[in-house]
Amino acid sequence: MNPMNKGETMRKILAIALTALLLAGCGKKGKKQVFTGVLEGKSLHVPAMVGGKIESLYVEIGDEVQKGDTLALLDTTDLVLQRDRARAALEALRAERAVLRTQVRLAKSNLGYAQERYERVKRLFEQQAAPQQRLDDAKNQLATVEAAYRSTQQRLRQLDAREKELGAQLKLIDKKLADAWIIAPAAGVVATRYFEEGEAVPPMQPVAELIYLREMEMKIYLPEEMLSQVKVGQPVKVKVDGREEPFPAKIVWISPRAEFTPKTIMTPETRVTLVYAAKLRLANPEGVLKHGMPAEAWLE
Repeated sequence: MNPMNKGETMRKILAIALTALLLAGCGKKGKKQVFTGVLEGKSLHVPAMVGGKIESLYVEIGDEVQKGDTLALLDTTDLVLQRDRARAALEALRAERAVLRTQVRLAKSNLGYAQERYERVKRLFEQQAAPQQRLDDAKNQLATVEAAYRSTQQRLRQLDAREKELGAQLKLIDKKLADAWIIAPAAGVVATRYFEEGEAVPPMQPVAELIYLREMEMKIYLPEEMLSQVKVGQPVKVKVDGREEPFPAKIVWISPRAEFTPKTIMTPETRVTLVYAAKLRLANPEGVLKHGMPAEAWLE
């Protein structure tokens, strides 16, 4: 099992177990119903859009970053060489096209002259003032000039298409060069660095994990009989160890699907208990609350 999935499963089991025990105790004493869970920030895995060797890492675990901050830089030597080669090819193509355009203008002029000469010889031939051979010569010359004109036009169109191709290649290379700078897409705290300087990272693999702590979430599990008393948007109080005052929160999601409590830790009586997951959200502007911190919650 993936360690991250295993940890999530254990937190879920712990939350359900503690919630069931607290509910049982609270029911006997007539006190408020307290739910337990684990606070979690929004986890964001920042990928390397292109692969390559990590040239520099600019953050350490625990650093707080803002949106747009540079986290790492990949080696761009190969990309720079590809860009230089594409630029040189584009310059050579434009020089060749300038020469070819001159040839196209000359071929067009020759074509006009050949057409006029053919029409003139044709009229003379119809008036029996020119022999058949002269007409045939004019016709062959016109065909040759027409073929040369079409050929230069076709070559010019090919160069135009090649220029577009090279332009697209340069845009792609420029994008890869920009993607070599791994930028924080949002503010957060660096929780994990998956690679170190000098290591090769494959394309689309995460380089770092950011945890956004300014807004926290917590998952609790509600017994079936409480669903009619709970709704999305309902205020909730959340308390953590070390803080006397609770934090205001609200329910933002209630699962439409029931699930049984895990069989691994519950008693035979509670194994058939149906619960519904609910998600709480609370502000954490001062960063007091931390990812993975246990907490208690109760409905207002």
